[in-house]
Amino acid sequence: MNAIEPTAAPRRGRDIRRERAQKQAVKYPYIRRKLAPVELLSSESAEIIEANAETIMEEIGIEFRRDPESLRLWREAGADVSGERVHLPRGLARHLLKSVPREFTLYARNPERNLRFGGDATVFSPVGGPPFVTDLDRGRRYGSLDDLQNFIKLAHMAPAIHFSGGCMVEPMEIPPNKRHLDVQYSFFRYSDQACEATPETPGHARDAVDLARVLFGADYLAEHPVVLGNINSNSPLTFDGRMLGALREFAAAGQGTIIVPAVLAGAMGPVTAAGCMSEILAETMAGMALTQLVRPGAPVILGSFVGAISMRTGAPTFGTPEATQMIFATAQLARRLGVPCRSGGSLCSSKIADAQAAYESAHTLLPTLLAGVNLVTHAAGWLEGGLVAGYEKFVMDIDQLAMMQALSQGMDMSVRGQALDALREVGPGSHFLGCEHTQANFETAFYQSTIADYSSYEEWSTTGSLTAEQRANRVWKKMLADYQDPGIDPAADEAMLAFMAARKAVLTDTIEEE
Repeated sequence: MNAIEPTAAPRRGRDIRRERAQKQAVKYPYIRRKLAPVELLSSESAEIIEANAETIMEEIGIEFRRDPESLRLWREAGADVSGERVHLPRGLARHLLKSVPREFTLYARNPERNLRFGGDATVFSPVGGPPFVTDLDRGRRYGSLDDLQNFIKLAHMAPAIHFSGGCMVEPMEIPPNKRHLDVQYSFFRYSDQACEATPETPGHARDAVDLARVLFGADYLAEHPVVLGNINSNSPLTFDGRMLGALREFAAAGQGTIIVPAVLAGAMGPVTAAGCMSEILAETMAGMALTQLVRPGAPVILGSFVGAISMRTGAPTFGTPEATQMIFATAQLARRLGVPCRSGGSLCSSKIADAQAAYESAHTLLPTLLAGVNLVTHAAGWLEGGLVAGYEKFVMDIDQLAMMQALSQGMDMSVRGQALDALREVGPGSHFLGCEHTQANFETAFYQSTIADYSSYEEWSTTGSLTAEQRANRVWKKMLADYQDPGIDPAADEAMLAFMAARKAVLTDTIEEE
């Protein structure tokens, strides 16, 4: 709805919308949901999936490849270890998970941006991991360090991005075995939000934790988690040594981990939602339990990345009814287990920020909020099944995230929200445009999109007939122009740069199994 000022005609339309957009350019705190989570599964259905997950862990087993230390920990915990396959006695993983914090705080460089994971908290995080970027000006191309730092700055400025997340785009010009240092430094330098740490190898994870120690101090880090490590299983039912080593590094340092099976139904999991959920629960329970063998009480998040493959092309699909069911089930099973959860996002298979991207993203994001997911990753900028980070898509998504943040607060039932004074003033047969209640509240009454066009066809035509994607192109450029550097202590910055230089001096330009 456009702003309405019947007695002040000069301040109308575009000027007021611009003022509102500027007022919205503030940083929102992470969400404390006032909506009760939707629970898709009946108690009986949830118990069936939980029992099936126990059967998978006990009878089929899970492989922990190329990591003798993890096998040793499992053997000492009472699991049956045969080669690299671990069979967990029924109830073992659940018993170990009793030491996982139901909720925990992740500490940011700016204390006002500390985050809570678990309970009624929901945290939005942008896209992570694409090797490519795209925008309307330069098209699709390999990502660079400049692109990564641009996305960090955009996330820092976006009102409803609460967490910087992981590598929003890979800086492909930097050798892979040194890239993680520039990535981690960029997150620490250009935003004061909390962030993830690079987990590709144990050495990379160790460097990320050490760089955090340089910034936050070793004593502080010993008692406070300041980074999350995203640990992916190799579905089905496999963990790789590189990820396992990174998991142990983060857990041993008391930092957070997210255990995330990447299950696309029909490829890495069965073609049924219930079958995929049993597999996801088995993998996450085993991975989370391992963190507790390393360090009881280490914070950990149950994650899922769900979708399906096209039975015609084999390509990944998102926003489908089956994926939506799995998002709801992930959050519900995590609550039953007593651990925070991660899922969802603004996922799509579209190559550009078009109607397909919007529909698929909406069908992923809204269920994620309603399910009660605690950490929403890939919530802004995701295109092409995660291969591409889109500048315009990022801006279109953050507009939706701000809308979801408003939705999460439920209906306003205050005296103002009930609006009886307005109804008394207007009475039957009139309108509310000029009443006192409307005049007092019109500027904040409704969420105002920064992307949508609410003008008439004639006005839209005379101002360029811009599409939402074209309007988003202008917005991200303005956001970068308006970026406000959070600053950093010069001594801490110098120490981080010195650490990076020392590490790069001993690292090769090829991928090493550290």
